[in-house]
Amino acid sequence: MKIAILDKVHPLIEEQLVEKGWQCNNLFEASREELKQTIHSYHGIVLRSRIKMDQDFLEKAKSLLFIGRPGAGLENIDLDYCEANGIKVFRSPEGNRDALAEHAIGMLLSLFNKLKKADTEVRKSIWVREGNRGVELMGKTIGIIGYGYMGKAFAQRLQGFGVQVIAYDKYLKGFGDKSVKEVSLQTIFEEAEVVSLHTPLTQETIGLVNSSFLKEFKKPIYFINTARGQSVVTKAIVDGIKSQSILGACLDVSEYESATFTKLETENLPEELAYLYDSDKVVLTPHIAGWTHEAKFKMADYLVKKIVKEFS
Repeated sequence: MKIAILDKVHPLIEEQLVEKGWQCNNLFEASREELKQTIHSYHGIVLRSRIKMDQDFLEKAKSLLFIGRPGAGLENIDLDYCEANGIKVFRSPEGNRDALAEHAIGMLLSLFNKLKKADTEVRKSIWVREGNRGVELMGKTIGIIGYGYMGKAFAQRLQGFGVQVIAYDKYLKGFGDKSVKEVSLQTIFEEAEVVSLHTPLTQETIGLVNSSFLKEFKKPIYFINTARGQSVVTKAIVDGIKSQSILGACLDVSEYESATFTKLETENLPEELAYLYDSDKVVLTPHIAGWTHEAKFKMADYLVKKIVKEFS
């Protein structure tokens, strides 16, 4: 088989596919229009997010048998077209779930203990103790929305912190175990003190966390988003911080980031984004939850094993 690798991924993928006797072409620099001219000759595509796999593109891929995407998100792929045309779609969320869970924990502990603020001050010879008094995680009720690979891994990492973990998933039932108590969304609204979002990006979840959604919470909350930026309305987070219904936020993703996860432009910065940049109640990272060296290998390993198993 002939495979087009459209993004820079772990070399393990190419190594394993070549070992199987398949031809792999690295097309990192090819534009979408250039690829549309040649994609008809390929049986498989491996990519992350650089090229959108919409119907317009996929119609040109006449020989395509599969698409492989290291990681979790498939919003860049027209899944309905793939299903209707017998194109298999593989992903590997198992590979970066541990890294994402650790990142979420790290952001939350940094926020609770004011580590970013304290570190900055000490480097300037500012020695403030009372102004950097932190908050303990122990005893808090943590609400998880979306209990797939990522939500489950986050719940498991919380064990040992002395917290109560509750979770809601619209499409999964019967998942309660020693790590988590399965509850309704209404229970999340009533009991959660920390809320972590772990939903995929779909038409249903775009703008999910908006002002109306946040008003449902009965207690002030700390909010974590390591899922997708477009699921959260930035202005609603800012308004929540200003009204103190949100006590702090950990945001690894942004409503304003591009589909290819490149940097946010600082020129003409939206007012609400500028507010987050200046707030010491917010911890921000550049979409790197799940982006460890170990995760890169594991995502590749899980993915290539699924592909090889299907076509052996």
